[in-house]
Amino acid sequence: MIVVEYKKIELDYCTNCRGVWFDEGELNLFLSTSRKSGSSLTAGDFTEIESNEKKVKCPICNTKMIKSNIKECPDITIDVCHRNHGLWFDGGEVGRVVKQVCDINNVKDDAKEQVLNYIEQVFKSD
Repeated sequence: MIVVEYKKIELDYCTNCRGVWFDEGELNLFLSTSRKSGSSLTAGDFTEIESNEKKVKCPICNTKMIKSNIKECPDITIDVCHRNHGLWFDGGEVGRVVKQVCDINNVKDDAKEQVLNYIEQVFKSD
């Protein structure tokens, strides 16, 4: 894993699988660069789901994380630490989430493009 900084937000990126780890609160900071002021994701925005995907362990507490969907992006499965240490996104999922969240919230094209370009360059988004 390497640390990647975006607007003073440090994200952990796996160069092998292209996954991204967001410590608690970092996803909201990241999304706030492109969302309407005051909007954020809370625990109620995540829905636990059944999944055949292999469970991954939280890099902080080493317990198996919960497979979940973000209500705004029900087709994307992410891993959530049940102790609220953070979120794990598989390769390409960060870009898909940002695009969907921006589209839902009618974010201006220039703000959306700036974040999506960054994701594509650094996280090699699909």
